Amino acid sequence: MDTENSQLAISRVFDAPRELVYRAFTDPDHLAAWWGPIGNSVPPDEIEFNVRPDGYQRWTEVSAAEPALRVHIYVDLTDVADGELLEGVMHVTGQLQEGIEPFETRFRIEFHDETDGRTRLEIRQWLPEHLAGPSEEGWLEAFTKLDATLISAQAVAANHQGVAAWPS
Repeated sequence: MDTENSQLAISRVFDAPRELVYRAFTDPDHLAAWWGPIGNSVPPDEIEFNVRPDGYQRWTEVSAAEPALRVHIYVDLTDVADGELLEGVMHVTGQLQEGIEPFETRFRIEFHDETDGRTRLEIRQWLPEHLAGPSEEGWLEAFTKLDATLISAQAVAANHQGVAAWPS
């Protein structure tokens, strides 16, 4: 794996506060609401998080089209700055799509404040080059789901005039 240059770099602005976008990545219930390509799901009983430096995140992604495809994601977190940074190594195993072997990817996800309460997400991944395209496509589909859940969370908060809650 080339550790000098990332094979994937994504910058995306979300219409939600940084704290809420960060929680989408670090709270099991929040991640289950949006992770994975459209149609895929993350069973809440197959998620385990200990978000801190040298901590971990573990979950299973299930394909809607082919429920036998069960991707196991194990993240070893190397650096965590609350509300600002997640960095580590993601190990991807399980029943993967045809043609994709288990792999690992080093990643760095930064959360930045933007104007008007928005958040800029910066993602860099170092992964096998042939997986850069499928990985980027997966992120973009997941971001479609994340956009919708962030809007719902903020609507719930507005109705309750409190901190943004995740929709059930």
